[in-house]
Amino acid sequence: MSEAVVTIHFKDMRVHQDVKEEVERRCHDLSDEFPELTRMELTLVHTHSGYEASSHALGKHTEAAAHAAASESGPCATKALDKLRLKLRKTHDKRIFAHRRRAHRSHPRRSPSDTE
Repeated sequence: MSEAVVTIHFKDMRVHQDVKEEVERRCHDLSDEFPELTRMELTLVHTHSGYEASSHALGKHTEAAAHAAASESGPCATKALDKLRLKLRKTHDKRIFAHRRRAHRSHPRRSPSDTE
């Protein structure tokens, strides 16, 4: 199991230790779930209307990004990582199951005469 490099940026803000630990744990969980990832990055910024988070994941044949906004820092980071996980799952499943779909379509016993 390869471990992705996780980088977390908190721009011009103080962060509670529990929020920081939760974000780190979630990032490592994502890297365990998707072993093809080599780098993950999360940036959390305090804005006039609350917080904004952007997350980015890179890996072998994989690139995904997600953004979120919320009134508190913890839920904002969680939303961004949840969206990132959904995008990663979609690209991961497309890549894994594409081979199966091609194999199913070109199976020798499956011919046009079978459908008639």
